Amino acid sequence: MPGIDERFDFACKVIREAGALALDYFSRFETLDVQSKGVQDMASEADLETQKLLEAALMREYPDDLFLGEEDPDSFVPDAGKGTWIIDPIDGTQPFVNGIPSWCISIAYVEGTTFRIGVVFDPVHDELFAARDGAGATLNGRPISASAATSLEQGLVCVGFSNRVTPEQTIVPFARLASRNGMYHRNGSGALSMAYVAAGRLIGYFEPHMNSWDFAASALIIREAGGVINDCLPDEDALVKGSLVVAAAPGIYAVLNEVVFGTD
Repeated sequence: MPGIDERFDFACKVIREAGALALDYFSRFETLDVQSKGVQDMASEADLETQKLLEAALMREYPDDLFLGEEDPDSFVPDAGKGTWIIDPIDGTQPFVNGIPSWCISIAYVEGTTFRIGVVFDPVHDELFAARDGAGATLNGRPISASAATSLEQGLVCVGFSNRVTPEQTIVPFARLASRNGMYHRNGSGALSMAYVAAGRLIGYFEPHMNSWDFAASALIIREAGGVINDCLPDEDALVKGSLVVAAAPGIYAVLNEVVFGTD
């Protein structure tokens, strides 16, 4: 039976193939057919075709594994005895369709609630963030580690938001962050921003609710890079329902939790 190392190598290979396809679409973003999935939620033909490429490749190579993709999550049927590939073909569709180069492709492999593989590829900048459970995290093959920061004043915290939560769930923690002299960052891609936490570029990330295809790959990359992240996959229901995410450099995690949850 294929193991984690083999799956990891294949994921790194196929994500670059998907990246080439997505990058071709990005080079002509003005011509894309874009469909609305809800408020501030959309999919383009690039999302759909990139997911098709990934699903076909992964299911051909590993037909006994399960597949959960952003563009058709309702077709996912959990099976506790099988591993699951979790895919976001383009995380950051809003930037993508507007010609902003802050998007990525995300592939994770989980067994039950254990993250085993996480791969995030930014085709525009040719940056591949990758991790295997217990094997460390890399950027283009070089080891990476979370920031050594111990104060919110020493870097940037990304604050994510979606219409799946109330504005107050983001605004209240945001106000606490500002009151502690913290500075925020947002690029429109949660998976890429979390990868930046792993690489030490950002000191933290917070979002009241993320879908598993947005956080799964980067969650493992953060842990393997020495960062800290909450239990965002507490049970297999979270694969479909999603979770709150708080992730940070080890010296920042406690204070970021105080920002998110308050100290009263």
